Amino acid sequence: MKPQAFFNWSGGKDSALALFKTMQSEAYEMAALLTTVNSENMRISMHGVSADLLAKQAESIGVPLSVLELPPTVPMEEYETLMLDRLDEFEGRGIHVSVFGDIFLEDIRRFREGQLAKVGMQAVFPLWGTPTTDVMSEFLGLGFKAIVTCINAALLDESFVGRVIDEAFVRDLPENVDVCGENGEFHSFVFDGPLFSKPVDFLVGEKVYKEYGRPDDGDEGADSSGGQDDHPEDNAASNGFWFCDLVAR
Repeated sequence: MKPQAFFNWSGGKDSALALFKTMQSEAYEMAALLTTVNSENMRISMHGVSADLLAKQAESIGVPLSVLELPPTVPMEEYETLMLDRLDEFEGRGIHVSVFGDIFLEDIRRFREGQLAKVGMQAVFPLWGTPTTDVMSEFLGLGFKAIVTCINAALLDESFVGRVIDEAFVRDLPENVDVCGENGEFHSFVFDGPLFSKPVDFLVGEKVYKEYGRPDDGDEGADSSGGQDDHPEDNAASNGFWFCDLVAR
């Protein structure tokens, strides 16, 4: 009998590729997708995607969705308590493996492994150490389709948000921006590809600019203001972001 695992699902491209590779390996039985959302606006942290579209993703993928609601700005201690409660719940169901889409951020990996060690869980990183250019090439080559839902305004201009990720998008990225946005430069929503039984149907809505408090202004902790950040404990260098709203239909 294969061990059960859950995936830390952000709805974006790295999550989609990592989940695809995990499910293709058949090493685990994928029991759940775990996503944190802002409890006030019910959107995925930093990605800004609505819970309605998140549910449609999970339905098309065919893996049960587990949503953890967080306050808009949650102190790290409270975030850890809420997350550990959910991990304990998974442990009680016989789920002992947690899978992530992280690629190279060592501090993030140590944080995740430290959290899981508290409940005796194993962390798995299918994309770890892969050059991000290779990650993007494989993502596009497999036929995945994604749209950019959030950008860091200090690194990318407004024109990048709302764009479909393709070879032209990659070519247009500035040299100082990681091709996968691994440093938080941009976030995405995957709406089609080999994981999906059918494309997720949506309309592209308005673009909105938002600013959030900086860590050095006393805003310490996890930010769920857009709704699971890939890195909930990582406050961006800039406090300005462009979001593109996606409307489920």
